[in-house]
Amino acid sequence: MRHISFTTDYGSSDAFVAICHGVALRTAPGVRIIDVTHLVPLADVRRGAAVLADAVPYLPDGTVHVAVVDPGVGTSRRAVAVEAPQGLLVGPDNGLLLPAAHALGGATAAVELTDSTPARTFHGRDLFMPAAARLASGTSLAALGPSVDVSTLLRLPSPVTRSGPGWLEAEVRSVDRFGSLQLAATAADLASLGPSVQVLDAAQQAIVVARGETFGDVPHGALVLLVDSTGRPALAVNQGSATARLGVGAGEVVRLSAV
Repeated sequence: MRHISFTTDYGSSDAFVAICHGVALRTAPGVRIIDVTHLVPLADVRRGAAVLADAVPYLPDGTVHVAVVDPGVGTSRRAVAVEAPQGLLVGPDNGLLLPAAHALGGATAAVELTDSTPARTFHGRDLFMPAAARLASGTSLAALGPSVDVSTLLRLPSPVTRSGPGWLEAEVRSVDRFGSLQLAATAADLASLGPSVQVLDAAQQAIVVARGETFGDVPHGALVLLVDSTGRPALAVNQGSATARLGVGAGEVVRLSAV
């Protein structure tokens, strides 16, 4: 019996999450469900994809990952299950799943979920969670529906990352609840920058930011550029919010340059 992880924008004020748990447990009574988060911003597929991709490498191998951030629910968008070397993913074919599939070794097979007649507005209950529970119980991927060419699965646009001698431009990949800005770059992309950098805020005003290894390497309320727990560069404020300080949010491009 496998684990099921569950990531959504359902929130916690309605019964949606509990209903999906119940559906899974009715189909697979021994399954263990790991709630990643249900507080993805409403319909924010990009943020949901980032959260899921960050989480899956730390969950048990073979976990079935259900993700539902699905503004196109009930439309012609496909519902899919995707296999990767270290796990399976179930959800809408809207770009939500593939970053996590990449983190699990890359998508190797996929099927379209067509073996039910779900309510048009609650595919988490009627389509995705039942499919995940069947997979967790040992049902093969091929038994869930017709094969899908993995090259046709929807991919989100690649985030912007550009660099040159002494400068880096990178899209903000996500903003966490502390207001830290995770950049769509790698730690290696910081190599040409020195011990402090200059960053432009939303008003194009230059702010000098120290490099550090943790938040406490700068004074209370100061900005710091560090490599976060996922290995990506991030701008943070010691006991404060970088997104509030800089006026920059997810999807915007930040320019860093050596001082």
